Amino acid sequence: MDQPKEEDEYGYDLFPERNKEKYKKGSITESLFTFNHKCQVMLQFALETSPYAKLLLSAMKSSGCKVFKERHFSCEDCDGTVSGGFDAASSQIVLCQNNIHQQSHMNRVVTHELIHAYDHCRAHVDWFSNFRHLACSEIRAANLSGDCSFGNEIARFNFGVKQHHQECVRARAIRSILAVRKINREEAEKIVSEVFDTCFNDHAPFGRIPHSKKDAKFAYREYKNRDQYYANL
Repeated sequence: MDQPKEEDEYGYDLFPERNKEKYKKGSITESLFTFNHKCQVMLQFALETSPYAKLLLSAMKSSGCKVFKERHFSCEDCDGTVSGGFDAASSQIVLCQNNIHQQSHMNRVVTHELIHAYDHCRAHVDWFSNFRHLACSEIRAANLSGDCSFGNEIARFNFGVKQHHQECVRARAIRSILAVRKINREEAEKIVSEVFDTCFNDHAPFGRIPHSKKDAKFAYREYKNRDQYYANL
């Protein structure tokens, strides 16, 4: 898929290193020994230890889309408003090295973007022209990545609302769409509402909403044992 010509209409302005000709990198010392190095270390740790990430990597491999750290992940400086992104034009996950400073944050961002990559692998997603496709993947990413976990919502001082998880997923999906598409809030809310129920209830490849790391571990264990289960039927 060719990268869209109007980059500012698809969120590429939030990721300036996507356009190497316009972007001017900081000093080599700053890049190598601070943000970039730390990002690479945290990424490796996430891929090796996060049950969310390990399940998604296994599912993508089973679907014929094996992920390679050096090819499919890029630690870059980004706009201050974003932590990561999935570049469908290059099938690459961008991790915002200047905005991710804690391992727990890195784990969530990697999981969130791997869900987009998984959707890209398993379905014919029209990321650039079909807002419903984009909205569906954003709903799934917010729902399944831990973005809306109880702990994260308490940290944001968001709690006590009926069906809080659903409302968190809805709000974060709308926010993500508004960040990368030049549409107004009313349009974004309408698009999310149109696909919300179907996409919220699509829990692949977890089989459930992993509300915690413990849930993700159970889901990963079940996924690894699925072949043995079906062989005994």
